[in-house]
Amino acid sequence: MIPHIIQSSDETPTIIEIVEKDSFDSWLSTQKNPSINWVKAQNFEAKEGSYIALPSEEGEISQVVLISDGDWGIWSLSKLATSLPQGLYKVAADLEMEEATQVAIGWSLASYKFDRYKASDQKFANLLLPENADRDEVARQVYAVNLARDLINTPAADMGPKSLEAAASQVAGEFEARQMNVVGDDLLTYHYPMVHAVGRASDEAPRLIDMVWGDNNHPKVTIVGKGVCFDTGGLDLKPSSAMLMMKKDMGGAANALALAYMIMDANLPVRLRILIPAVENSVSGNAYRPGDVLISRSGKTVEIGNTDAEGRLVMADAITAADEEEPEILIDMATLTGAARVAVGTELAATFTDDDDLYALIEKNARSVKDPVWRLPLWDEYRSMIDSPIADINNSGNSPFAGATTAGLFLKEFVEKSKSWVHFDIMAFNNRDRPGRPQGGEAMAIRALYKALTEKYGS
Repeated sequence: MIPHIIQSSDETPTIIEIVEKDSFDSWLSTQKNPSINWVKAQNFEAKEGSYIALPSEEGEISQVVLISDGDWGIWSLSKLATSLPQGLYKVAADLEMEEATQVAIGWSLASYKFDRYKASDQKFANLLLPENADRDEVARQVYAVNLARDLINTPAADMGPKSLEAAASQVAGEFEARQMNVVGDDLLTYHYPMVHAVGRASDEAPRLIDMVWGDNNHPKVTIVGKGVCFDTGGLDLKPSSAMLMMKKDMGGAANALALAYMIMDANLPVRLRILIPAVENSVSGNAYRPGDVLISRSGKTVEIGNTDAEGRLVMADAITAADEEEPEILIDMATLTGAARVAVGTELAATFTDDDDLYALIEKNARSVKDPVWRLPLWDEYRSMIDSPIADINNSGNSPFAGATTAGLFLKEFVEKSKSWVHFDIMAFNNRDRPGRPQGGEAMAIRALYKALTEKYGS
């Protein structure tokens, strides 16, 4: 079942007619007088994205006219899903498969509502699945995006490391993926010391979630997602205002699981591995301290300049584990820095990679599915900003500048064998409502990545 997308129905749908702005006057001149008079009485202006519902003689909606520039992107009809009265609607247009599929995805995603704690009486319109649309693709992407949204929107009391592990297990179970969870002090035995150090102060044990799916003879694609389920800042405590959004600090993990779901559901011919360090960065007597030196899984020593730069520590151990297998593509996703938000805002996925061809593939597909990414530099000369006089590297650095880049450079230190690596520093949250993208937790860059991987590895 796809939310608010109907595959077939005996009900007669209301037609949505698409009219280009420059053609509206000539279109209107062909209509009957009641429709012409109604449009004039409403003082309707033919602006991009505006629409008007025309009444029938019985006082019901006879058709909906949407002003469009001819773009059939994912969000082109999303506004209608939330603003039209309940009922069944049908797009009156000949669409190619990709266009029809994207329109249906956007319509369904617009109907998302996080109602775990508060019932919603909001009503949504239904869309008849457009002809030529790939129903399986619509269902796959809608489920994945809404999975990420649900995980991010759930407060830390109900989405701690153990609950995040359970969510991963549910995805793994659906596709018979193998999963190993390294929990608590076992992290030291299995050589994830920085995951242990960051998470040990919490009453809920830290863990490393390790999921593997697919044929070992296929190309290795590995995804690492930051699973900091709540971030107090540790001993370098955040102010209360900065903690309000910290339930979303596991947004990288949520996006990693959602991307993995799409890859597995589409049965892409890859050997997929997902690594999620799941921790809560808390304060207690055994919390790690500023000035401590941690020995990472890779053997590199890390001086702690700030306990609120914890995400890169847990990611470094997980990235090292991923890198040991020499994957063809290593993807990491993390709500890593406020500096990335300063650089590109909250609605672009800041992207770092030294692989020009990989970025070109991702960026091309990001444009085609309107899932924007923006490349920032891995400027090696800034590496000195995270030097340490007593360790191999510092987790926070000595400058307020280029914070997103120095965080990327920190992670790059732990990538040695992977053929290609790309790092996404994401917001994972919508600060405002937009058509198809309600305020709250959000999937970022995963539709672009899924499309890129499908192009690279799909049949």
